[in-house]
Amino acid sequence: MKRHKNGNKQYFTRMGSRKKVHAFVRVKPTDEFAHEMIKYGDDNKVSVSIDIHLKKDTRRGVVNNQQTDWSFKLDGVLHDASQDLVYETVAKDVVAQALDGYNGTIMCYGQTGAGKTYTMTGATENYKHRGILPRALQQVFRMIEERPTHAITVRVSYLEIYNENLFDLLSTLPYVGPSVTPMTVVENPQGVFIKGLSVHLTSQEEDAFSLLFEGETNRIIASHTMNKNSSRSHCIFTIYMEAHSRTLSDEKYITSKINLVDLAGSERLGKSGSEGRVLKEATYINKSLSFLEQAIIALGDQKRDHIPFRQCKLTHALKDSLGGNCNMVLVTNIYGEAAQLEETLSSLRFASRMKLVTTEPAINEKYDAERMVKNLEKELTLLKQELAIHDSLTNRTFVTYDPMDEIQIAEINSQVRRYLDGTLDEIDIINLRQIQEVFNQFRVVLSQQEREVESALRRKYTLIDKNDFAAISAVQKAGLVDVDGHLVGEPDGQSFGLGVAPFSTKPGKKSKSKKTLKDQLSTSARKEGAGSPLSGKDLDAASTSKTQLVPSSRDGDVKDVLSRDRETSSIEPLPLDSPKEESRPPRPSTPPPKPVAFEDFKNERGSEINRIFKENKSILNERRKRASETTQRINAIKQEIDVTKEALNFQKSLREKQGEYENKGMMIIDEEEFLLILKLKDLKKQYRSEYQELRDLRAEIQYCQRLVDQCRHRLLMEFDIWYNESFIIPEDMQVALKLGGSIRPGMVPVNRLVSLGEDDQDKFSQLQQMVLPEGPDSISFYNAKVKTEQKHNYLKTMMGLQQTQRK
Repeated sequence: MKRHKNGNKQYFTRMGSRKKVHAFVRVKPTDEFAHEMIKYGDDNKVSVSIDIHLKKDTRRGVVNNQQTDWSFKLDGVLHDASQDLVYETVAKDVVAQALDGYNGTIMCYGQTGAGKTYTMTGATENYKHRGILPRALQQVFRMIEERPTHAITVRVSYLEIYNENLFDLLSTLPYVGPSVTPMTVVENPQGVFIKGLSVHLTSQEEDAFSLLFEGETNRIIASHTMNKNSSRSHCIFTIYMEAHSRTLSDEKYITSKINLVDLAGSERLGKSGSEGRVLKEATYINKSLSFLEQAIIALGDQKRDHIPFRQCKLTHALKDSLGGNCNMVLVTNIYGEAAQLEETLSSLRFASRMKLVTTEPAINEKYDAERMVKNLEKELTLLKQELAIHDSLTNRTFVTYDPMDEIQIAEINSQVRRYLDGTLDEIDIINLRQIQEVFNQFRVVLSQQEREVESALRRKYTLIDKNDFAAISAVQKAGLVDVDGHLVGEPDGQSFGLGVAPFSTKPGKKSKSKKTLKDQLSTSARKEGAGSPLSGKDLDAASTSKTQLVPSSRDGDVKDVLSRDRETSSIEPLPLDSPKEESRPPRPSTPPPKPVAFEDFKNERGSEINRIFKENKSILNERRKRASETTQRINAIKQEIDVTKEALNFQKSLREKQGEYENKGMMIIDEEEFLLILKLKDLKKQYRSEYQELRDLRAEIQYCQRLVDQCRHRLLMEFDIWYNESFIIPEDMQVALKLGGSIRPGMVPVNRLVSLGEDDQDKFSQLQQMVLPEGPDSISFYNAKVKTEQKHNYLKTMMGLQQTQRK
């Protein structure tokens, strides 16, 4: 087990055994597969060989050293394999181990147009053709449901590396926005992460699919002769997982991440015919893939110490995935045509080099500080209980180990005072906490006695410093004496005492004797012409210097009281003529969330529009229900027609075998066949009638749907205007929005738009038509896809309206 320290946190990982990288080859289906040149070896349950054979070029002569045969041993060859088989073979185990704390990386590599994006992402239009990425998301949430004993959080991010620049494919979300500073690759003891890349919390499978579709719409693609939809960037979709046990006793939790890497395809410029911007993109792509291959070669060489990860952004971002502590799988996509054989050999060489790379998967374990504190508190309680049992066995049941309260502290203070007075012979020792408090109360009592002595001296005497010669000279000129009759100035410890000034011997000058001591001192000082005359403030300062007792730490309470008194005195009374509050509720400082405000709007200002919307919606649902019932009846009639036709054909064939009878040129049939003909005629009549009714209902549904869409748009527009007027538009601009003003409501742009999605009945109707025949697991997939398309269509419409208004 290794321990990594970072500040106050410690991360523990349990070491695992080293293992090779798994490499698979997926061959793109083609009508021109080179069967004579590409052959697959037998599967020996360990590896599969793929052999390449080329005919010798006769133009070089009869004798030449041209290599014509190659053989590559890989973990598996996926030829004419479905998306289900590819995922089961390549990614299922990696995703399953990720929930146990192991990191995982799945990478698609190969020539442009060989099917890398189809393997990783798949076709979003069809649920059955989805790729590794959506299937991995689905498996993660399915496994989370099967682990109720753990609280597992899932986060995702989507990174794009385009022309050696990092981009966040999810920055188009309203709550993210574009980054001001460029993103960079940062390393720390816990691994490599992208600074500035947004990470999104997903609690449902549908939310994860929505983020995936959002990122897919932002990818950069281009067209050339080799591929109509060629990816011009490397994309890394990362799934972060964190699993906490729901029991408080388990303070340890695990983290893991899955990197799903869709590399851009390598391409020969002579074959692709790229020009301009596409040519520049191809140059960056080939350069980064070349650096990736160099890093793989270095990792496969056990003698190499330095691995060139920092040559490009791709290898730097995948540093902890290439040869790190994760389960890594490579899927190499190749063409099976003879014209692409050189690129196929290059891809297979890369796959064989990747198999030489070893990784060391390890569980990422961390410790939760909060749970550790709770466990320590629980352990402390148990230790106190054990100590209480020990005290009861030794007849010390009165001992407590909890912190002392005010009553117990006051009792110890009383014991200390009685001990100092001599009324208490000794203080009983109970425990360590009581001993510490006894010493603390000794200090408190000593500090209080010092303050009492100092206060008594200050009431009777004024103390000055013996080193202040100006003050000593002034009091000597004044003829002040202390209580014992000695002149002031005689040394008395560290200071001199100033007594009460003697009365004047002249009875007629009693008024002069009433001068204060400070006045006498200041007058005497001025007569002496001292260089630094002693004022009243100076005397106060001198009287406290070198003689004031040092206060103890308990004086903080007195300071707190004084500070509270000053604060209380500084509070001014409120004026009586303060303006009254407005009757209407003030506007909140921050606008409320739009979903909450939308519910308030539907109940208040938009109640009438919402009522019409609901009525139209109910009519639409009733028509849809009738159409569904009619469709069921049509299907039943159609099945009965088919059964009747089969029975009628059987009767005809039986009649032909037994021989046909004619009477005056008319065919004679039996009664059973005649009844089947009549029944088939009636069924066709019913079918036409029901089908006509279904067509009428569909027309009504289309008309009602248009009314519902209009009401929905009107409700959304009115809510947008109301929300802007109530929370967004400043109050000083409200005057311009009134009738006759220069600004009309709805013309003020808003940063965030609210899309009024379809209600549950719409979702259920659409999903029932196209999803349920394929399986109930596809509901989240299609639901997220529909929401993403609605959002982008709405944004395009609003941008078009804004451009129209500007013109």
